[in-house]
Amino acid sequence: MNGLIAKMFIKDGKAVKSSENPEILDMSPVDLASAVQEHGAHALYVGNLADSDEEHDKNLGILREICSVCEVPVIGAEYHFLTRMEDVKKQIYAGCKHVVLDGDNVRSMAVLKEVSQKFGREKIYVRALNPSEPKGAALDEITRYAAEVMDLTDSERFADAYILVQQERTEGNVLEAAFGWEDFKKDPQGLVPVIVQDYKTGQVLMAAYMNEQAYADTLRTGRMNYYSRSRQTQWLKGETSGHYQYVKSLTADCDMDTILATVRQIGAACHTGSYSCFFNEITPKQYEEKNPLQVFEDVYAVIQDRRIHPKEGSYTNYLFDKGIDKILKKVGEEATEIVIAAKNPDPEEIKYEISDFLYHVMVLMAEKGVTWEDITKELANR
Repeated sequence: MNGLIAKMFIKDGKAVKSSENPEILDMSPVDLASAVQEHGAHALYVGNLADSDEEHDKNLGILREICSVCEVPVIGAEYHFLTRMEDVKKQIYAGCKHVVLDGDNVRSMAVLKEVSQKFGREKIYVRALNPSEPKGAALDEITRYAAEVMDLTDSERFADAYILVQQERTEGNVLEAAFGWEDFKKDPQGLVPVIVQDYKTGQVLMAAYMNEQAYADTLRTGRMNYYSRSRQTQWLKGETSGHYQYVKSLTADCDMDTILATVRQIGAACHTGSYSCFFNEITPKQYEEKNPLQVFEDVYAVIQDRRIHPKEGSYTNYLFDKGIDKILKKVGEEATEIVIAAKNPDPEEIKYEISDFLYHVMVLMAEKGVTWEDITKELANR
């Protein structure tokens, strides 16, 4: 794992200073996790300090929330519980990109080979108080089955998450640019227009301009900076509202006179409070949506609406009224229909059955509170 790694620890559902100092911090674990990635961290190490099964499960729930808000990889570590295959699986299913075993715990090391073969060597790290002489297994055995031996005392690499946020560090966000400002074609005012998109959905959020300093500050901080033509001054997006834009990519067009920025938008992009500045529809035209994720989102939204606003005669409401057992029965039946259709040489039949199956899966998702964002994020982490 390259780059700066922020460390945080959870005790009884609260963020605490360290494994040695259980003093509770004034930020919740989820808020702290959300903040560290905006202050230079390239990954987040989360230590679960639970002493009982009940506290362990409570902290695991917090870990799921942390993984759901983190854009950077989450590295999960449990100081007393990672001694079985099941323990590692729970961490990965919670959303952790990597899991850390205790190199000084013989029981943890006993499952090292098994979990690395099950989940992949790249997902498994080993922590040791003395990385060159772990107690639970030979160093060559660890390096054979784990991606890395972690030394948490490496101050060049690991940073206390709370201190990182309090210090407002931004140097870790510095972006490397393939093009300098001199490579762009500027307008008569020395500006370059910027089109801004949501990195997840591709939705256009706003259009603005950059001058040389705004371009440099954007690269330096990883947050979008612009130049206001009306105020004749540079500005950091979100400086007063808190609605920052964190850079995911910057791309120049073929003529090198326009920049396309994909960002993670905090709050609303528009000063009116709208998520996007582009909401004044001029001339709508009906068309069939082709974006696969958008189709799934649209159908899922209809299913959710039926759940909140029942409609008489609705098959979806019939399923919700019958409950989870009926929904599961239909999912199983439709899965069987796919198997049968796959034996038929006519491709139209299997397309129909897969569509039917996916609809019922979405009803199940709505019933269990799972979204397409949850699913796509899980798939992206695999």
